Amino acid sequence: MAPPSATTTETQTNGSSNPSTIAPLEPGLSEKQAKVQMPKFPGPPKFTDKYEEREYLKGRLAAAFRIFGRYGFDEGVAGHITLRDPVDPTTFWVNPFGVAFSLIKKSDLIQVDHSGKIIDGGPVRLLNAAAFMIHSAIHSARPDVMCAAHSHSIYGRSFCTLGKTLDIITQDSCAFHNDHVLYENFNGIVLAEKEGNDIAACLGNKKAAILQNHGLLTVGQTIEAAVFWFISLEKCCHAQLMADAAAGGRGGETVKIGDAEAGYTYKTIGTPIAGWFNAKPLFDVMEKEASADYLQ
Repeated sequence: MAPPSATTTETQTNGSSNPSTIAPLEPGLSEKQAKVQMPKFPGPPKFTDKYEEREYLKGRLAAAFRIFGRYGFDEGVAGHITLRDPVDPTTFWVNPFGVAFSLIKKSDLIQVDHSGKIIDGGPVRLLNAAAFMIHSAIHSARPDVMCAAHSHSIYGRSFCTLGKTLDIITQDSCAFHNDHVLYENFNGIVLAEKEGNDIAACLGNKKAAILQNHGLLTVGQTIEAAVFWFISLEKCCHAQLMADAAAGGRGGETVKIGDAEAGYTYKTIGTPIAGWFNAKPLFDVMEKEASADYLQ
């Protein structure tokens, strides 16, 4: 039987209502019994001026690329993160093709409409066709998604050759419990509209996809959440590769977390606000160390 907290209705990635910002208690533990309760999470800033919001979010997107660069998620010119424009939600901002993640500034970003036309942006106005095909399909299919991230990270692209989703074997992997999918097709570089639409359809209402023989893809209601889910999914892939190898070497297999336990853990670490809050330290460090260079 599922614990009480595992049966409580909670908005997930694609919910229409506002998710709770209060972390749930352990199963069977009442609020009175808890000696220390989880605090209410803070949230992202809110804006009344959409143009002011755009400038803020473009700065956060530039910081996201710097973070990806620091984690080594760049592979030549592959990889992209997109931001739905708050002023014109039918368009999105993306990195210019061929500019290093670690050098991207706010002024470098380019704005693209859903026909693939570059309508604004920095001096390098080159659009990665694969980025457009994947991200335009996702932003069209998922109005709730503010940001989508994809890269050819080493452990993600290693794990995706196995043709399977994550096993829920660690507390961190519980953030992806029933909230990620496997896209089983690989037809080369995504240059066709159908391929992008197929990826978006497979993703459905989930926060992450393992693209077989390709890499990882994450989405979020905020830039921060999409970035954190990508980093966390990459680390979960790394952990499972090592755990599977160690277990196999001993002639056994890893111990899986039960559905009920994974479900109530998800309610603490797998919600949109948890994704935003987990990424906050990463962005704080980047802001401190980059000395606002990325905001130019």
